[in-house]
Amino acid sequence: MVAYGAEQRVWLPVLRAGWLTQTFVHWSFPPETVQALLPAHLVVEEYEGAAWVGLTPFLMADVRPPGMPAAVRGRTFPETNVRTYVRHRNGRDGLWFLTLEVGCPLMLAARAVGAPYHPGTLGVSANGDTVSYTGRRWARGPSYRLVVRPGDPIRQPTARDVWLTSRWRAYTHRFGMLWEIPVEHEPWPLAGAALEVLEQTLTTAVGLPAPVGEPVVHFSEGVRHVRLGASRPCAPAAAPS
Repeated sequence: MVAYGAEQRVWLPVLRAGWLTQTFVHWSFPPETVQALLPAHLVVEEYEGAAWVGLTPFLMADVRPPGMPAAVRGRTFPETNVRTYVRHRNGRDGLWFLTLEVGCPLMLAARAVGAPYHPGTLGVSANGDTVSYTGRRWARGPSYRLVVRPGDPIRQPTARDVWLTSRWRAYTHRFGMLWEIPVEHEPWPLAGAALEVLEQTLTTAVGLPAPVGEPVVHFSEGVRHVRLGASRPCAPAAAPS
């Protein structure tokens, strides 16, 4: 079972931030379709017999290094990722990002640790009781437009709610090997949500077929105390006894 709260403390973060105004849009796919997009040693995780891919737009808020005084605000900008859920052969679960779209070119420095960032023009705005997200990668790349209507808070998240939203490490690939980035933050405050508009070409751009069926949608006001740890090589799988 995926932990609702963080699995570990990140004692020495390399980055602090908030992840705010976040929407989770998830589709199910055949596991073998998603597995074909993963590097060696990562296995796609399944829930109810399916792999799941999420489109998650949000505001990356108050991004700052750990030594910056609390009174000094960091940068805030939109980000959107397409992700799936995986398990390393050593048994540790996490996220695999198929793409990371970002409105701040400074984040492209994270490519050095294998994060697949792409610069674009992104926006997040509230209008009455709806929230709108737009984005287009530079050089006529893939794009998206979402309008979501947040619903009532989810007081008791189901096992699927937690499984689709809570992971405590991300995997990247560089120098021919896998690395993991630990994450710590408070549990997501989730709400139901309804999609008013959904137009996107990100999933096909990363090599997936067009999604079919109705997506599962959640909204969150966000988490404000995100601590990202340093990227580190993955521990190898245990040798068979």
